[in-house]
Amino acid sequence: QVQLVESGGGSVGAGGSLRLSCAASGDTYSSSYIMGWFRQAPGKEREGVAAVYFGRGTTLYADSVKGRFTISKDNAKHTLYLQLNSLKPEDTAMYYCAADQRSRTGITWSAVHRYVYWGQGTQVTVSS
Repeated sequence: QVQLVESGGGSVGAGGSLRLSCAASGDTYSSSYIMGWFRQAPGKEREGVAAVYFGRGTTLYADSVKGRFTISKDNAKHTLYLQLNSLKPEDTAMYYCAADQRSRTGITWSAVHRYVYWGQGTQVTVSS
């Protein structure tokens, strides 16, 4: 059974840091072509934050988080991470982990419909 479980969210002040984790079960991790992090703030659309292509190891970031967030993975633990540094109030959102096992050439990494598997989300709240 495919399962993605996020953890590590919380409440921090501006400038603080958090590390989010996404534990993948079953064949999800080992057969993934791409895994990513998305976020959704109240009243806003879900947006791509970062992603990693497993084959090439390529990492991609939204412009709004470049230089502050880092995506990484631990193959032995089947876990995807997102290190959040220099947090801003506008980073407040529910953060979701996503995965897909297909190449889907032509679809950008940040497209919500690009991914078939999703976690339940972990809340990040940044106060000013």
